[in-house]
Amino acid sequence: MGNDSKKGGENSPDSSAAADSSAETNPIEAEYASADAEVGKLAKDLEDLRQTLLRRQADFDNYRKRVEKERSEDSRRSTARVIEALIPVVDSFDQALASHREPEYANYRKGFELIHKQLIDNIAKLGAERIDPVGMTFDPHLHQAMDRTETTEKDEGTILQVFQPGYIFHGRVLRPAMVRVAVHPSAASKTAN
Repeated sequence: MGNDSKKGGENSPDSSAAADSSAETNPIEAEYASADAEVGKLAKDLEDLRQTLLRRQADFDNYRKRVEKERSEDSRRSTARVIEALIPVVDSFDQALASHREPEYANYRKGFELIHKQLIDNIAKLGAERIDPVGMTFDPHLHQAMDRTETTEKDEGTILQVFQPGYIFHGRVLRPAMVRVAVHPSAASKTAN
């Protein structure tokens, strides 16, 4: 027994070298495995951060575009309100210019015409377009028929006279043009005459 215990208690040089080498390689392999796991975790974290950054950049771009669009729309609405407030002033100038044709008012008339032209030009610079559709075909989206005249000299639906010009601002009608429209006489109206 003593020999057996002695043999069992003693390690052969080969077995201790194998144990020492496995102890030496296992910690290194363990460190490599740990480092690989850490690198993998860091790579995953880096990719997550990249994806988060891309989403945040896209969200910010969308936010910036939305804010720019809202600002543009607010600016247009404000400009439209200013133009709508100026339209009655233009109408007053139109009426004043139409009412006084006497020679003694010629100097005043020239001044009014210059102011009227400046006002119309400035409204146009703001983006409004004046609708003065004499001779055009009636369009219910742009014109409001105030009167109709039976005639065979013009095509049906032709605008004969403009009572009040209309205004369009960036595709939106601020005020329709108030017009007189040509209609062909019906058979009933011919027999009544």
